Amino acid sequence: MGFDNLPEYQLELLLGYDGRRHILESGHFLKFEVRRLEPSVRVPHGLAYSLTLHAPDGQRLVGFDNAHAVPHAGGRFVEAPVQADHWHRTRNDPGRPYAFISVEQLLVDFFEEAERTLRDLNVQFVVIAEK
Repeated sequence: MGFDNLPEYQLELLLGYDGRRHILESGHFLKFEVRRLEPSVRVPHGLAYSLTLHAPDGQRLVGFDNAHAVPHAGGRFVEAPVQADHWHRTRNDPGRPYAFISVEQLLVDFFEEAERTLRDLNVQFVVIAEK
C-alpha cells in the first residue's frame, strides 16, 4: 500500500489513540501521542506518532515514533534513510528504522514489543485503567 493512499479509517484509528494512557497493574504505562501532518518525504503517511511503554518511574522502555531521523549506521557509501519512522527496543537504544506498512501493523508491532519487554521484566500485561 502506498503512503499517498493510506485509508482514512486507518488514520482515524490511530488518531483515536491520541492522549491515551493505559495504566498497568505494576505501575508501568503505555502512552500514545498522535497527530495528523501534511505528508512529506520524511513522513509520507501524514502521521506524527509516539507509542511508548514506560516504567513506573516514567522512564521510557520501548517506543515507536517518527519524531526524528535515526542515526545513520552505514558507511559513507550507504544511503541514509529519508523517512523518520523508527523504534527504540530498549531505554538506551538511539533508534532503528521501522518499516511503516499500515496503522494496524504499527499497533500490532508496538503491543507485541511492549509485551515482550514486560515479559522479560517478569511483569504481567494487565491494564487496570485508561486515562
